[in-house]
Amino acid sequence: MLSSTVSENPMAVSDTVRSGNSGDRARGDGPPSSGPNSGPNNGGGIGPTKAQANKAASKMAQSSKIGLQRTSRTTQKLKLLPEDPTTIGGADEDDDDDDDESFNKTKVYSQVKKITDTVARKDAETLGKMHRDLLPRVTAYCTCGSYKMKELLRWLKDRKRIHKTSPKLFDECLYTPFTYKDWRSDAQDDDSNHKIIRLADEGGDIDIGKKNDIFVFEYGVIVMWGYTEKEEAMFLEDLAKFETEKLSSEDIQIEEFNYYITKSYQPRIYNDFITLRDDNNYMLKLSISHAFAQSVKISLFEELVDNTIEDTQDIPQQIAHTGKVEMTREEIMKSIGELFILRININLHGSVLDSPELIWAEPHLEPIYQAARGYLEINQRVELLNQRLEVISDLLQMLKEQLGHSHEENLEFIVVVLVGIQMLVSIINIVIDVITY
Repeated sequence: MLSSTVSENPMAVSDTVRSGNSGDRARGDGPPSSGPNSGPNNGGGIGPTKAQANKAASKMAQSSKIGLQRTSRTTQKLKLLPEDPTTIGGADEDDDDDDDESFNKTKVYSQVKKITDTVARKDAETLGKMHRDLLPRVTAYCTCGSYKMKELLRWLKDRKRIHKTSPKLFDECLYTPFTYKDWRSDAQDDDSNHKIIRLADEGGDIDIGKKNDIFVFEYGVIVMWGYTEKEEAMFLEDLAKFETEKLSSEDIQIEEFNYYITKSYQPRIYNDFITLRDDNNYMLKLSISHAFAQSVKISLFEELVDNTIEDTQDIPQQIAHTGKVEMTREEIMKSIGELFILRININLHGSVLDSPELIWAEPHLEPIYQAARGYLEINQRVELLNQRLEVISDLLQMLKEQLGHSHEENLEFIVVVLVGIQMLVSIINIVIDVITY
């Protein structure tokens, strides 16, 4: 009944939910098209070949489940990102005071009409799906149960010369820049990748230049900033050898955003567009990436729970109509084992549902993390997930009781049979005695 969820990988999702829900839960406007590939060859590990990139991208295109229970991806909600000038940079003390005041006033979602800054409101109204191809991507992938962080760290250090890596480990997160660059463009100035544009006449100056940053989380999630789809697919292909409890391509969960740099107004997240002031501050990106990683991991948990409830929904109906579960003892034991596996998988990743260790060590990052977490509706989704886990727990208890009742019924049947045999023997003895005398 539940074999499809634990056949090879306990974290895998059955075909029932994949086929029925994956299309409905995808982003309404679809993923943006990627930009041109940055490297023409991969002979020396410099960049992906066209054939390899297309093959890897086609595999990733099969996964369309983006933030399953998150409504902010379609309702055009706004969340302001506060800044601390002592750690984030790019803002003076006066700006920080204004940001803190604005953040205190906007602890809940605000629609675009609530944006008082004319420049910011104009850009928010202008940004749409047509701009997703123009702006750099921020993408979170949940690809497995966990990564082998020590081996991955050594692998990244070995690619310092080719890909300009500089890995740093923050508890359960590994950060590094990772550049796919053609050798012919090595001599170019990095500033040439930056381009200042305006989306509207009354809008602000927007820098669409990108800095490639990667955040790998130990619990099986990677967040990439500033990569094309082909580059993302290529890195995921390299990352596959460090995965444990690997998910199939159909089960991979995805969160997709776009971001840009501007100093014209306060950073914010609106309609899955992220506004930042500094593209070089990886600590700011790290705090936001923590929320993105938690969101995409919760999406996997949500689908696992939904799948389990759907697969076991016939059991309460059987009890309601017949008064018992029409399952053999072996089937009941298998169902109990699979339900336990689901609960263990989620509980072992319980730290994913709470604030990361980084926030306790760097408290100045908490406002930014909490703002991103609020935009992704993580608290509401965790509460709903816990409620559904309670349903699983009740079902598990009901199956245990049914198993106990079945055992008692078997004992009663054995006792009745033994009593019957004893009575039959007694009757035979009486008949023999009567015939003898």
